[in-house]
Amino acid sequence: MAQPDSKKIFFENLSGAGKAIAVLTSGGDAQGMNAAVRAVVRMGLYVGAKVYFIHEGYQGMVDGGDNIKEATWESVSSMLQVGGTVIGSARCKEFRSHEGRLKAAHNLVKRGITNLCVIGGDGSLTGANLFREEWSGLLKELVEQGLIEANAVEKYSALHIVGMVGSIDNDFCGTDMTIGTDSALHRIIEVVDAIMTTAQSHQRTFVLEVMGRHCGYLALVSALACGADWVLIPEMPPEDGWEEKMCQKLSATRSRGTRLNIIIVAEGSLDRHGKPITSGFVKDLVVKHLGFDTRVTILGHVQRGGTPSAFDRILASRMGVEAVLALLETTADTPACVVSLCGNQSVRLPLMECVQMTQEVQKAMDQKRFEEAVKLRGRSFENNLRTYKLLAHRKPESELPVSNFNVAVLNVGAPAAGMNAAVRSAVRVGISEGHKMFAVNDGFEGFYKGQIKEVKWSDVGGWTGQGGSLLGTKRTLPAKHADKIAEQMRKYNINALLVIGGFEAFLSLLELLAARGKYDEFCVPMVVVPATVSNNVPGSDLSIGADTALNAITATCDRIKQSASGTKRRVFIIETMGGYCGYLATVGGLAAGADAAYIYEEPFDIRDLQANVEHLTEKMKTSIQRGLVLRNENSNDNYTTDFIYQLYSEEGKGVFDCRKNVLGHMQQGGAPSPFDRNFGTKMSAKAMQWLSKKLLETYRRGRVFANSEDSCCLLGMLGRTLVFQPVVTLKDHTDFVHRIPKEQWWLKLRPLMKILAKYKTSYDVSDSGQIEHVIHTRPKESDASVAM
Repeated sequence: MAQPDSKKIFFENLSGAGKAIAVLTSGGDAQGMNAAVRAVVRMGLYVGAKVYFIHEGYQGMVDGGDNIKEATWESVSSMLQVGGTVIGSARCKEFRSHEGRLKAAHNLVKRGITNLCVIGGDGSLTGANLFREEWSGLLKELVEQGLIEANAVEKYSALHIVGMVGSIDNDFCGTDMTIGTDSALHRIIEVVDAIMTTAQSHQRTFVLEVMGRHCGYLALVSALACGADWVLIPEMPPEDGWEEKMCQKLSATRSRGTRLNIIIVAEGSLDRHGKPITSGFVKDLVVKHLGFDTRVTILGHVQRGGTPSAFDRILASRMGVEAVLALLETTADTPACVVSLCGNQSVRLPLMECVQMTQEVQKAMDQKRFEEAVKLRGRSFENNLRTYKLLAHRKPESELPVSNFNVAVLNVGAPAAGMNAAVRSAVRVGISEGHKMFAVNDGFEGFYKGQIKEVKWSDVGGWTGQGGSLLGTKRTLPAKHADKIAEQMRKYNINALLVIGGFEAFLSLLELLAARGKYDEFCVPMVVVPATVSNNVPGSDLSIGADTALNAITATCDRIKQSASGTKRRVFIIETMGGYCGYLATVGGLAAGADAAYIYEEPFDIRDLQANVEHLTEKMKTSIQRGLVLRNENSNDNYTTDFIYQLYSEEGKGVFDCRKNVLGHMQQGGAPSPFDRNFGTKMSAKAMQWLSKKLLETYRRGRVFANSEDSCCLLGMLGRTLVFQPVVTLKDHTDFVHRIPKEQWWLKLRPLMKILAKYKTSYDVSDSGQIEHVIHTRPKESDASVAM
């Protein structure tokens, strides 16, 4: 582990000794709350603080007694994969009264608790802030009533509050994603995928009602993720006459040979005059005007239930740790804050600024300032709406610009879930911009063989939910066949290339760039959109397909651990994919609650393996029943999965037995997650718009000629921002031998995984969140939550 230097602060400097932290969940439950509670408890204990559960939210705080219990390391074991909140949540009228808050203050002071971590929605967090503001006055009242000693007022003078937003609606301003939103999207998409098969069989129209009384996020993003024909949300009521337009759209879709229609309605949808639009009303409308066989499905509380997704577990774990750090650093003058992630970075936002911004959205909606309401929801929401409109509503031919440009799209490398959503997006955005779109089958192998055909709007209908690569994909690189590829580009007059793929896609563009001097055909704008389960493409923090693979790993680990339930103590050794990139092993380990994860980027030797075995043996003797160890497939040539399995089996004799599993290609298969569908959709849309701009810039004297380095780029997500980077500039940042970037952001998560597994380690907090203001949380070109 690196030694501290002047630029880094390690959290050994932040001691929690003598502090007491209490954690509660309040308001509606959300998947991932348990992961946040677990992280707060374990991080709190790690820094030496006392940590308490407050059961049943504010009601438990008011009632006191057994509702406030000291937490131990073991008390949060096996809760990571459980949905809802195991410490309970309740709405509490009594806490809204001064007398109720006085009782709550008394119960906290009795236990010396002055640090509160609240997981809930805006109502819960507003209540916490009011409690904080009244704190000193409440203590004085308790002294006057003789309930506490006079010196307690000075000893417990300030109440520190840090909030985490747990809400499936994602309706809290200032945060990219709230805990539970991604899991709710998983539930919705699972239902939509299932409904699509039966709808297709009977040529039916389905109207799905999803949650979102005041926020249309779930409806909008699920519509984007499944390619719904129509969506209705509270922030943007449809224009008058929408009924006729919707029926025309459904009818036109059917006339092109589609056998089903999907309409998604947020439960709080209204028309421009404030009249509710219900799912029943939409059904009756379709039946009356079109005569289509139409059914309604109301998802209800299914959206709140089930196991949390990998994204929510990681989000909640990182936020829980950040919340404890924020409490350790807080002073009497620090305002109550909310911790969140913006892109891949932790941020702390003043709680009341976020609450006020959230209330502004509702005010704008009430006053029918709908465009403003959409803007106030944030760049992510605005971008989602714009992208949905672009992809769902086809303009008449007469309204399309005429560009006379031909753009080819192809997949390169191994298949990754979300590739098809990216291709669909590219084709439809390209057509909307007036281009002719060509699909290339089987990557560059198909390219040089001439497997190229024009693709139309309707050809990519229903592609978003399909796994793998419908175009076909190969690892073949273009250099060996440059002359034949140039010939095909000349034959089809290809003016731009969009390559969707992994490390091979990056290498392909480097080769085409190098061949420009010999072949003028390659002097066209080219862009790579990263898509690989390994997440090993330089220039991007995330790749399309990695989230689906993480969910596959997490779900399998959950099942494997459950298989040992009720049996003797057992350790599972799991091998993940990724080549030399340890992303899946590390982040999968964090999401599944692994005890160790072996990767190439962090070299290990026999002494490390021995220390891990001893650590796990000690834990097995005292607390846990099941252990989980992940190993990246190429982490070490000698310490193979078999070797590690045999070592653990031998050294654990008498304490635990071992089993091993190689997950293999199941990590590449399956339907794409909501995250990957939307990430693919929006990355591809942005790449296509960039190509359109470059085509116009490089069109001279009747032809496209682009030979500058900045006309051959990779679109990547870096921190909070989407960036187009010339591929040639990424060469210095790449380890070509092991096919990984030289620097990888997720390595900072490894100490976090170790801390939550009870290892002593250093945790670098030099880039930990600083208090920011809500209006400054989005850089100009940022849509760091572009995926969602």
